[in-house]
Amino acid sequence: MDKLDLMQAFIAVAQQGSFTSAAEKLGASTQLISKYVSQLESELKVRLLHRTTRSVTVTEAGLAYLERAQQILSDIDALEGSIKEQGDEPKGRLRISAPMSFSTLHLGKPLADFQQQYEAVTIDLQLNDRKVDIVEEGFDLAIRIGQLESSSLIARKISPIHLMMCASPEYLAKHGEPQSLEDLQGHRYLHYSYRNEDLPALVSTKNKGLILNKQKGSIVANNGEVLTKAAVAGAGIVLQPTFIVGPYIAQGKLKPILTQYKQDPLGLYAVYPHRKYLSAKVRSFIDHLQSFFGDRPYWDDF
Repeated sequence: MDKLDLMQAFIAVAQQGSFTSAAEKLGASTQLISKYVSQLESELKVRLLHRTTRSVTVTEAGLAYLERAQQILSDIDALEGSIKEQGDEPKGRLRISAPMSFSTLHLGKPLADFQQQYEAVTIDLQLNDRKVDIVEEGFDLAIRIGQLESSSLIARKISPIHLMMCASPEYLAKHGEPQSLEDLQGHRYLHYSYRNEDLPALVSTKNKGLILNKQKGSIVANNGEVLTKAAVAGAGIVLQPTFIVGPYIAQGKLKPILTQYKQDPLGLYAVYPHRKYLSAKVRSFIDHLQSFFGDRPYWDDF
């Protein structure tokens, strides 16, 4: 039997002065309430109530137990009320893991807007391009880019992410502009080391789709912004999200190539451990990001 059930039964009998009245208050049978009190006395090895055919009175030990038990149940009610209140209103520390380049370029404004709207939330943002273990490392959610692998985590899409292959006009003038995927052979390219299935370094045709090309890269880095700046400097061909390369294309520093080959967009996702008891701070933050970036993010307007 649950100890709290035993305590509640005893408190009700002590307050009502009757097993019958206590049973009515708790919506249980008189027999069950009597069983609970007897079980509690057996566990404590002390008599808590004097029972006669006409009345029920509390013993001295029962009075001491009653005072402490009422306080315990009151504390539990207060604790549950406090936790439920936190679930209803965004508050407390919100710990987020997010990729480096995307965050430095595009996350500052939505973070500031969210903080102004929910002043009771403290944001703890950790930037890292590796996939952190959200549960093990104590994050409320992670922002991730790519085609997500199946896992026990819950993912909610925030916005599409388009990739674009490009190079500097100077590089293309010197080495020639590829007109087909086959023309990529022999070119220098800048390889994103965390690619896996998320950000393929180069693509090649197979059947009706596009797959990874295992060609070796001339520069390998785990940061897309660095690779993009290397491409601007003429180091080679880069395949990166438009949220990085878009401004350079608009300025004429990079030129899109092989635009006839269309890839399905990747996704910007919010990933979190639980669906059933999602806290208000996490739910509100994800809603805010979806509203801020939307189905056509501003960085694609270049």
